[in-house]
Amino acid sequence: MSSGEIRAAAAGEEARMQTFLEEIFSPLHRAEQRRWARAYLRGLLHGTCRKTPRRMARAEALPPAAAQGLHQFINASPWDWAPVRGRLALRVAASTTPYAWTVAELIIPKRGEHSVGVHRRLDAGTGLTVNCQRAVGLFLATGAHCFPVDWSLVLNDAWGRDRQRRLRARIPESETARPVGGHVLDLAADVVAQPRLPAVPWVLDLTRCDDASGVLAGLVRQRLDIVCEVDPGQIVFTGDSFPTVITVGELMEGRYARQPQVITRQAADGTIKAIPIHAYAGTVRLPRRSTGRDDSSVSYRILKLRAPDGRRAARYWITSLTDRSVEEVIAPVRSRAAVRTAVTALQKDFGALDFEGRSFPGWHHHMTMASAAYAFRNLPAGPGLAPVAPVPAAAAMAAS
Repeated sequence: MSSGEIRAAAAGEEARMQTFLEEIFSPLHRAEQRRWARAYLRGLLHGTCRKTPRRMARAEALPPAAAQGLHQFINASPWDWAPVRGRLALRVAASTTPYAWTVAELIIPKRGEHSVGVHRRLDAGTGLTVNCQRAVGLFLATGAHCFPVDWSLVLNDAWGRDRQRRLRARIPESETARPVGGHVLDLAADVVAQPRLPAVPWVLDLTRCDDASGVLAGLVRQRLDIVCEVDPGQIVFTGDSFPTVITVGELMEGRYARQPQVITRQAADGTIKAIPIHAYAGTVRLPRRSTGRDDSSVSYRILKLRAPDGRRAARYWITSLTDRSVEEVIAPVRSRAAVRTAVTALQKDFGALDFEGRSFPGWHHHMTMASAAYAFRNLPAGPGLAPVAPVPAAAAMAAS
């Protein structure tokens, strides 16, 4: 690019950023807060190292005092992140074609024991015990991306009962220690409370969830469409007059299952693969969380996918989309791969692992800014927004 083209691109990005900031961060009523939001967003977008206030200020060639201003904006400024995230979710929905809500877990390695929510836990992937923060992110899956629009920080029992620790970290009284499934249901309730957000299915992987039945029951209560992958030992009910208690694994064996329906998918190498999917011919009901009895008001269907090569274990889904074809039901499952890609990008490019403060509000402020940076970089053209391409930080500074 010529110097003139670089300056034009930088000026274009500045104009787009101003529009984005005015729309997403309008709940920040103080002009000073909006100025620091702009500086922090630019630092997350342009920084190449760890995204800490000091390093972002240096990358943006800001005065030395700016690092303290960025730190203050994230850790001490009392702005409410919930309205900002609400506007971010609405902008994503308006600028894309969403097809699913999904969640993903984010593990943030930490040293020491003072960062809010930090605790030691077993990493299922490596088998090692790690010192970390554990978060649950809510993502809106669209054609090309999964956009993070809300976050919840998982507190263990120690953080739930230690009053002095909670006071130091400024954890609200309403924030309690609860299992990951409880956080998922809270995120779902917040979406339901915003009728302008899209009513698309919830696609969740509950195979490692300690309380999959509780999550399913909670989603049932909120009358949400679901496509949830479950463990073969998940309990369901069949029959009407005399319900039978059975696991999904048992249900999909022998006389209970149809002949498989074959769907085709194009692999990454371009080859076409035939995938056999068994669909239970009838409907099932789910246990209620409180009583263990069946919820007779809603019916569900079971799908079983066996890998074409037969080397991997079969996978099972429970879905409320009983009136749709197998292809339509399975299609939103692609969000599970997309959300993993989004989490990797948040970690590598947008500073999701780099918060250095210790407070609960500070962590939520930082994750809100990381989510906004991801959206700004990846949103397609839409009302008030245009496609965004990376611009060198020095050129962006020259245009400002």
